[in-house]
Amino acid sequence: MTPTRPADSDLFTPEERPSKRPRPSVEPVEKIHVGQAGPSGKVPVEVEDEDGEVEDDADPQDLASERRSDLYLDTVNRQTLDFDFEKYFQGRGKSSYAYAHSIHDDHHVFLNLEIQKVYILPDGYEVQDPSLDDISAVLAPAFSPAQVAELSSPSHIHKLSYDLSSKPYLPGFVGLNNIKRNDYLNVVIHTLAHIAPLRDYFLLFKPIKPAATIAPIKGSAPAPLTPRSSELLNRFAALVKKLWNPRLFKSQVSPHDFLQEVVRASGGKFKITEQGDPVDFLGWLLNHLHVDLGGSKKRSSVIHATLQGSLKVESQQVVARPDWEGNQRTEFRIDEESKVQRSPFLFLSVDLPPPPLFQDAVEKNIIPQVSLASVLAKYDGKTVQESGAQVRRFKCEKLPPFIILHFKRFTKNMFVEEKNPTIVNFPLKGIDFSPYLEWNGTSPSPIPYDLVSNVVHESTAGTTRDKANTVWKAQLRAGRVSGSPVASTLGAGAGAEDEKWFQLQDLVVEEVQKEMIFLGETVLQVWQRRETPDTVMQNGP
Repeated sequence: MTPTRPADSDLFTPEERPSKRPRPSVEPVEKIHVGQAGPSGKVPVEVEDEDGEVEDDADPQDLASERRSDLYLDTVNRQTLDFDFEKYFQGRGKSSYAYAHSIHDDHHVFLNLEIQKVYILPDGYEVQDPSLDDISAVLAPAFSPAQVAELSSPSHIHKLSYDLSSKPYLPGFVGLNNIKRNDYLNVVIHTLAHIAPLRDYFLLFKPIKPAATIAPIKGSAPAPLTPRSSELLNRFAALVKKLWNPRLFKSQVSPHDFLQEVVRASGGKFKITEQGDPVDFLGWLLNHLHVDLGGSKKRSSVIHATLQGSLKVESQQVVARPDWEGNQRTEFRIDEESKVQRSPFLFLSVDLPPPPLFQDAVEKNIIPQVSLASVLAKYDGKTVQESGAQVRRFKCEKLPPFIILHFKRFTKNMFVEEKNPTIVNFPLKGIDFSPYLEWNGTSPSPIPYDLVSNVVHESTAGTTRDKANTVWKAQLRAGRVSGSPVASTLGAGAGAEDEKWFQLQDLVVEEVQKEMIFLGETVLQVWQRRETPDTVMQNGP
């Protein structure tokens, strides 16, 4: 079956349908998907008697088997059905390519990709049959609120799905095609698709299409603009639904529709043919989705409700004083005037200590390491950072339900882009963010966060960034699976407190041991606040 891109069109009505065997349409009226596919329902049946007249009292159920053979439904080959990289035809009339294709190539079942209606060509009539529901579920998966709620329950990890080749896969943990060099985009898609509030919102998202407009009567007030969702928003939601679809024909998904819109909407800033920075793409995508969802600086959206926090920045002019050894040292003077700014954030940037400039033969084989707590000290309100002619201190005033950390691993100078190979050691659960929150005199209480996803960068060894040999991987938490059938099917299980983690690199999905996660060059992390009675969101209890 050969897919197509649909368009709005006029369809047959019961009055327009011929009284005898349906005949081909005369003009191209819509974009048709070449192949064998369609939705569910019943079709009215008309039968001719021996004199050629139509019998209105014919029993449709007696002719079900004959109808199915007439509709060529037995020619549907789901193994070769592909909605991603096949060709598209427009129209279904006698002058259309779809009509000619149905005659010359003996392909008769065509699917409209927008409205999921099925037509038989060259006859040109619509067919409805429940045996084609699975194809509609692959093309446009839909989720109920109960199904979405099930994804957050511990039982989700126990429910495997199977593709047409009987290969098991876990919905949400499927590979994305790397069309050329778009792996830096794929890891961001995986990361956002596993932030529960965003995932749930987009799984239930329904595109808003503009309604048909009528020209206003002369002298009357103009009709109000009909709201519609942006193409970027529609395609991102469709991609998230495919990632979590339990009825895939293949345990992989192509993001090419969404990425084509990204290239267009960004004016070519993000390309699928060249390596880029996932952090830049993440910031751009979050801001655009927020605006497309009706958000602004004053109006919130699911993006800001989930990821936006608030940061207090105190700045002072640089004052250098000698320490006890006589060396000049920059410090923050409490008794001097300081400027206070409050700024919202969608992710926190974390600075890594620079690697040693001069190394001997032994030190070259040693990779520098640092703990997550030491680099997060930037936001404790005490650590001073020098920036230009000012010194600054940072403190969080509001912590969001999900915190995105960006480890600043790449820097540019006049000659080359450098990479910091420092390894960050971090726990997978229970990192306490209370030291980085402004409590305003109240007694602090723990605010534990657990790791949800970890994006790592791999390239050739050294301190120079090598984009030609760069690989991006997303490591995602799946949940506890001990004692479930998943443990024996997808990998070895462990104790009762064991959690399953998967590493996704393009189409490769494999289990990764928890102890190996912190060994990569982490660039992005997502932490989820653990809901406890003592959890505090803003300014303490």
